[in-house]
Formats: sequence, C-alpha cells, structure tokens
Amino acid sequence: MRIGLYPGTFDPVTNGHLDIIGRAVKLVDRLVIGVAQNDDKGPLFSTAERVEMIKAEVARFNADIEVRPFSSLLMHFAEELDASVIVRGLRAVADFEYEFQMTAMNQRLNSDIETVFLMADPRHQAIASRLVKEIARLDGRIDSFVSPAVAASVLAKVKKG
Repeated sequence: MRIGLYPGTFDPVTNGHLDIIGRAVKLVDRLVIGVAQNDDKGPLFSTAERVEMIKAEVARFNADIEVRPFSSLLMHFAEELDASVIVRGLRAVADFEYEFQMTAMNQRLNSDIETVFLMADPRHQAIASRLVKEIARLDGRIDSFVSPAVAASVLAKVKKG
C-alpha cells in the first residue's frame, strides 16, 4: 500500500489545499493529511479545530483519507506512518525555493521517502491561508478562496477578535 503524507498548517484549509488533496489521492492508496501543531505562528484556529475542519472538507472525496495532527519532525511523522511519499503543493517560485531546500534536507534524513510536488491549479495559485485571514480581517470577501463552511468559520473567528 502506497501511503502519502500531505503536511501543512491549513489555517484555514483553502480551495488550493483541496485541489492538491483531490489530485494527491489519485497518486496514493491512502493519503494522510498531517496538520502541523505550530502555535508559534499564532494560528487563527486551534489544531483540533483545523483537524475537524479538514475532515469535514475531505468527506467529499471518495478516497482513503486520514487527518491527523503532528508536532514532531516531518520525517519522523512520515516514518511513523510508513509513508513512501510526501506531497507538497507549489504556487510560485518563492514556494519552490523554500520547498527545494526542505526537500534536500528531508532527503538527507531519509532517502527512502520521496517528495512529490503538485503545481497549484492556476485558479488557486494566489491563494494563501495567511492572505485569506488578512482579507477576512479587513472585511473582504473570501468565498472564492475557501468553501462556504470554512468562510463562515473564518468570519466567526475574526469577529470574535
């Protein structure tokens, strides 16, 4: 069984993330979405909230998908899952530079786990969770970047302050 790992913060999960998930499930038998516990970044949603949000969003896919939080080194988490592939999405050249460096380090840590890059659909290339939150905070419309359920959750959190 080929297990893939798609790690990220997903704060919040965007249409771009869902596009990558929908394409990644075609490449692996089982996809684990690893939700990084990164409280240092000051996420809008708690880890538990992000896990539940993603579970609700991926229910539409007819695929073997598991959503799990993790706080360890990515390669340790991938090894724990017995993953053979790490899936990463690319939007722009800036993403590539960061991902290239990260992949090189991960390859040194475990050369048996491959990293696969999926280019974001052109409709989603500009979408970043950070920008979605900023637009919402400034009373902009985010409904073309996230699902209706995620938009409602983001707006509710932003209104709370």
